[in-house]
Amino acid sequence: MPTADKPDPARLPAHVAIIMDGNRRWAKKRGLPSLAGHKAGVDSVHAAVRFASRAGIKALSLYAFSTENWRRPKLEVSALMFLLKHTITSYAEELDKEEVRLILSGRIEELPRPAREALRAAEERLKDNAGMILNIVLNYGGRQEILDAVNKALASGLKSVDEGSFSKLLYSPSLPDPDLLIRTSGEMRISNFLLWQTAYSEFYVTETFWPDFREEEFTKALLEYQERERRRGQ
Repeated sequence: MPTADKPDPARLPAHVAIIMDGNRRWAKKRGLPSLAGHKAGVDSVHAAVRFASRAGIKALSLYAFSTENWRRPKLEVSALMFLLKHTITSYAEELDKEEVRLILSGRIEELPRPAREALRAAEERLKDNAGMILNIVLNYGGRQEILDAVNKALASGLKSVDEGSFSKLLYSPSLPDPDLLIRTSGEMRISNFLLWQTAYSEFYVTETFWPDFREEEFTKALLEYQERERRRGQ
């Protein structure tokens, strides 16, 4: 039964996408190195996945690493790749217990081999699960995805495409477009994330840094989403 502080399970967004922002600012505020913020952010990933899965959300997309993130200091990027490998390796068992299915979006083959192989192994392990789809978005840029889709169409000899056929050329064509896009840390921009797919998504921005994002903040986003009237351009 829905209440004033609990989302109506009958009106949940089927697909929620999150721009996980603010790890470095969270660390800086505490006088810690950037990696400490990224490590703290992993706890928020666990919490968000668990909450979304148990709430009944069908798909959750997490923006983990953009193509622009390669411009960060090499030491930070290397540490992030190690953290990614360690996290997905240790987290696969919990995802399996939750019946979560993992898919990957982005130019995954360009990731360092240890991280790439760990991700692919987890994806293979979880591919037959029947629960929520967890879409980890890595080495990703929205413009790059569109260009890759265009080049795929050209390479296949297509003379023209419509919205439906073009969507099938994107990285994860099996996913519906996000109903709700959440961005943490208060930034009011989309940062090259799911540019095609978020054409009619509802946006929710919170000042909360990603390492502090928990069930309470996720619930606020869902409640606000359910208060809106989705017109889809009408």
